[in-house]
Amino acid sequence: MTDRSGSVPLYSIAVAAQLTELPAATLRLYEEKGLVTPARTEGGTRRYSDDDIAAIRQVALLQGDGINLAGVGRVLVLQAENADLRRRLDG
Repeated sequence: MTDRSGSVPLYSIAVAAQLTELPAATLRLYEEKGLVTPARTEGGTRRYSDDDIAAIRQVALLQGDGINLAGVGRVLVLQAENADLRRRLDG
């Protein structure tokens, strides 16, 4: 079995939609709002990584908790800042 980084873009939008059980239109909306940024092929086709799939699931979970997309964006920024501060303290 080959180990690979979670950041390798592998999945088309159709596959990402199946993996996250969300409509492709929702994934495009998340991208439009800056909540996820899939890679693009030379032809412009979106390619989602395992990290992107995890981020999409996180956004959907927060939305399910009643947080609007603007709030979700703020939560994600705060979580990233918190993780960065923890890395600095631990390292």
